[in-house]
Amino acid sequence: MAPLPGFSDNPFRTRSDVIRAAFALVQPLNQYKSLYSARIKIATSTGAGFSETAAQLEGFARPLWVVADLLRLNAQACDRKPISKNIRLETWIAGLKAGTSPESPEYWGDVFSFDQRMVEMESIAYALLANPDAFSLSNNEKARGNLVAWLRQINNHKMPQSNWLWFRVLVNLALVQTLGVPLCEVKSYIDESLKTLDTFYISDGWSSDGMWCEDRKQADYYSGSFAIQFAQLLFVRFAPDYDAERTEKYKSQARDFAKDYWRYFAPNGAAIPFGRSLTYRVAFAAFWAAAALAGVDLPSPVDDIGTVKGLLLRHLRWWAHQPQIFNTDGTLNIGYAYPNMYLAEDYNSPQSVYWCLKSFLVIGLEESHPFWVSDELPHPLEVIESEGKIPDVKVLWPPHHIMCNTREHTFLLSLGQSTTKKFKAREAKYGKIAYSSAFAFSVPCGPFLEQMAPDSSLAVCFDDGEDTWKVSWDPYNVRRGEVNMGVDTLPTLMGCWKPWKNRALEVHTTLIPPVKRWPGWSLRIHRVEWNPSNRDTSAVRLVDSGFAASAQTSRDVSLFEQPVKTVVAMDERDTAGGWWSDEKASLVISESGASGIIDLTADFVAPAEAVVQSMSIIIRADPNTNLIAQRSLIPAAQHRLQPSERPIFTTFVTGVFALEASGKIDRAEAWKMWHDRPTGRIVANGKGELKLG
Repeated sequence: MAPLPGFSDNPFRTRSDVIRAAFALVQPLNQYKSLYSARIKIATSTGAGFSETAAQLEGFARPLWVVADLLRLNAQACDRKPISKNIRLETWIAGLKAGTSPESPEYWGDVFSFDQRMVEMESIAYALLANPDAFSLSNNEKARGNLVAWLRQINNHKMPQSNWLWFRVLVNLALVQTLGVPLCEVKSYIDESLKTLDTFYISDGWSSDGMWCEDRKQADYYSGSFAIQFAQLLFVRFAPDYDAERTEKYKSQARDFAKDYWRYFAPNGAAIPFGRSLTYRVAFAAFWAAAALAGVDLPSPVDDIGTVKGLLLRHLRWWAHQPQIFNTDGTLNIGYAYPNMYLAEDYNSPQSVYWCLKSFLVIGLEESHPFWVSDELPHPLEVIESEGKIPDVKVLWPPHHIMCNTREHTFLLSLGQSTTKKFKAREAKYGKIAYSSAFAFSVPCGPFLEQMAPDSSLAVCFDDGEDTWKVSWDPYNVRRGEVNMGVDTLPTLMGCWKPWKNRALEVHTTLIPPVKRWPGWSLRIHRVEWNPSNRDTSAVRLVDSGFAASAQTSRDVSLFEQPVKTVVAMDERDTAGGWWSDEKASLVISESGASGIIDLTADFVAPAEAVVQSMSIIIRADPNTNLIAQRSLIPAAQHRLQPSERPIFTTFVTGVFALEASGKIDRAEAWKMWHDRPTGRIVANGKGELKLG
């Protein structure tokens, strides 16, 4: 792996910088174009769950998110030296002709139900709408007819009732506005799709990727930056008069979404990875690009276009500092901060990753546009701090997240998302208790604890089945509440889950975000109810894990090669990092920052029953399970419940400590915060609920 010149060394300050980065990302694809330029196949040659033809169509189509505007910029520069730098932009026009011609050896093929080809039509539609002069093929009647016929197939086949419906809307808009198809012939397809898409709306600007129901409780980046909000803003940009009422509704939803979407980005530009398709990487920020393109006025604290500019450009800069995202030939690889097939979805071909180019739509804005003229403004969190306000945590109920935007750490607490869709590692992508911008999360590579890499999760198994771990997943009775800690009232998320349907073991969890009095700390309360049956003859192990930290120190020394120390032996002068563990607490300090965990049960509830044995551990996760760190360590609190002849009711309280390395906390202050742990007392309120008192 190697950095990519033009991207990895890019300051991302100006329009010219972003244009240069777009060229840098697209140029390596040139070497993999087919003879007639309709297909691109990157040399890594891993497979996806659809045909190779569709995968190579991805390679052609996804760069169009920038090629359409780069071609237009080239045309505007015709009186001086072109800016294309020999990446042969015109070959995408030739490829469009070849790919849609049934007589061509590179024909993309006829469309069928649930076909990946329909996904790739979205970027083709964007090219037609954004640069009709180049892509309408108006000087070739036969080629234009082939293009129309191929695109119209999207109306004749079934598709998932999800964000895919937006592809049908945008394609039909392009057919009408650019290719001369009468509106009356396709209007019903547009209107029916929009009607269904509207049922995905939850509230506060958020939609689910499909209707929110028991089988699918997903509100992630697809709901916002990858697809739904993004597509709604394209509708606002390219078809504002199609349905004026709907256009205003989409603008309003974008405003509602934006007022808190900034919370998913840390001040250093890193986003909080969560959900599926994270190999799209830079597409986290596509919402900000689309909002600028659509000209939507956003509310405080993102009401200044300079704030939107900062959120987008800082995110691009964060990715510029991740050199391992490129193959040695300059193409993007499948993964997150480095190549990682454990993360990949079954629908990720080597070419899929170029959906990231959705975040580059701002190159379509003229140099004189306010987005480029305005100064880049700081992250909203830094503005709040400069005004002397204490950043609060906030519940976003549509995605069931508590957003924690503090100077110590940007992360979220989550309880309530799941899906019956068979996405790979779905429990890790949707079901963890917390997700972090600095520590990222881990995906499993096998059935054993180290392979499960259950960071920010509660994992459960019976001692006689150590390869049958279950992690917190598909919670029910999810609700929000409040708890008093000192002088502060904090929001909470609460819910229940059953590791096994056929066993009488149930866990009731309450998540508590950081409080001003104990910065860097969050709390989890797990109330376990177990009524052992005759077959429950072995103990139950419960492992409550913190954030996965890199196993490399800031001086690039491997912690694996150092013996783990006891907490008593902590040396606060050790600035290089280390790992510590004893019966009660575990801590890792590395290039990621500080990640620790402590069993606070004895401090918050009555002494544990004799059937409970607790200790602290550090899980040495299998390599390449974490999205950012190739080698990671996970601090965890482990509890063992012995079977009993009577029902067991017990409560565990876990303190989770995390400071990101890019924050403003020095080492001395970090040690002080680690030793200053939350205190309190849990009391029952007579309704079977647990509260802090």
